[in-house]
Amino acid sequence: MSEKNTAVHLAREIEIQGGSTISKTLHQDDNLKIVLFGFDSGQELSEHTASVPAIMHFLEGKADVTVGAGESVAVANTLYHMDAKMPHSIRATEPTKMLLMLLKKCS
Repeated sequence: MSEKNTAVHLAREIEIQGGSTISKTLHQDDNLKIVLFGFDSGQELSEHTASVPAIMHFLEGKADVTVGAGESVAVANTLYHMDAKMPHSIRATEPTKMLLMLLKKCS
């Protein structure tokens, strides 16, 4: 997706791998990094932070998400915006695809 004006069907860009979490960088420049994640059921990213503001957009599946002190369930079309250094974690309760956008020039 690094080419400008390229259309991408996001959910088709990554295949869920049994028993694992995978990621694919779709775009990266000085302003923005876009990473597509695929989580098999039961896979998780333990609590961590990002040094820049970020947006998580869930495309398919279902996951338990914690952002700061808030807990919720993400399904298709759920969107989270996080300030830099906001603690967050994700645990897929079914196979899940998520788009992560790191907003590098907003830090």
